[in-house]
Amino acid sequence: MRSVRVELQRMVSPIHIGFGLLERMPELLARHNLQGELVIISDERVAGLYGERLLTALGAAGRSAHFLRVPEGEGAKSLEQCEVLWRKLISGGFSRSTIILALGGGVVGDLAGFVASTFLRGVRLVQIPTTLLAQVDSSVGGKTGINHPLGKNLIGAFHQPELVCIDPALLATLERRDRLAGLGEVAKYALIRDRALFTLLALNLEALTELAYPELCESIIETSCTIKAEIVSADERERGERVLLNFGHTIGHALEAAGGFSHFRHGEAVIRGMAGAIWLSRRIGRLSRAEAQTALDLLTRLAPPAPPPGLRPADLLAWMARDKKRGPEGQTWILLEGVGKAFITREVAEDLLPPALAFACAGEWRAP
Repeated sequence: MRSVRVELQRMVSPIHIGFGLLERMPELLARHNLQGELVIISDERVAGLYGERLLTALGAAGRSAHFLRVPEGEGAKSLEQCEVLWRKLISGGFSRSTIILALGGGVVGDLAGFVASTFLRGVRLVQIPTTLLAQVDSSVGGKTGINHPLGKNLIGAFHQPELVCIDPALLATLERRDRLAGLGEVAKYALIRDRALFTLLALNLEALTELAYPELCESIIETSCTIKAEIVSADERERGERVLLNFGHTIGHALEAAGGFSHFRHGEAVIRGMAGAIWLSRRIGRLSRAEAQTALDLLTRLAPPAPPPGLRPADLLAWMARDKKRGPEGQTWILLEGVGKAFITREVAEDLLPPALAFACAGEWRAP
């Protein structure tokens, strides 16, 4: 078992990574003194795959849990679904000793985390991510939230998990498309911070997609979590360096919203968003053509789907205007100076945005 610690001012948020950890949940809960009523929140699909296994493991250790199911998909990240969960928790008589276990991908983690942050002004949270994207990104760092009709993740709170339990064996039931989308987030970490991770990903992309080497899978998850842990530890509430983690997300979130939150997986939209950010990095003269093409070649291999027919840059600009990282001085951009080296800027001319968005939506990426 590999372990990473998110060292925060008021607490330490431990992350454990290893095959077979789902069955070891009672041991991990006991190790971190997580005693109290357990409520598992999961979507219908994941509940069918792993719910009984988790309940059995808990039962064998003398722990019981109440199971709450939510619909599958991005639509579950809504105020309406929060109301359903709040009502069940209140009517069930749950108290401040309650521990919510979020069993699922990024949607379940965000939703359950937000419910945990708000129920009785905050109860403890454990993340058990079941997708690669959630394992390397959304389960770590304490961001929780729901969507609003005017934009993605606009309603939320920072609520750090008491424990993150990552079992790569759970990735076996994912579609290839979902694994590639998750590797898009791994590519993000590599591009902003770790050239060695980029090289490892480029050399082993197919093996990682097929989960061919367990040690390698654990290693890239650990490296991704370590990078995020270091950044979050230095800037828990995204007032500085943590913004780097949004590389590709400004355009990516606009693509998700323009596609009705159903056309793209989150990681797929971020892959296209990173391509647009690389184009901007080139056009403002901060990234060499060779470095840009090296990055774009890897993103191409991650095979994001084409945007919805008829999508225009103007449509994306309208969504970007509501981006939560936009301030009075304009949009915050995370761009590249090289593979493994990112920087934060507001110095991007507005007239560069339509061609950058067109590039992100293109069928072939050649560095300008």
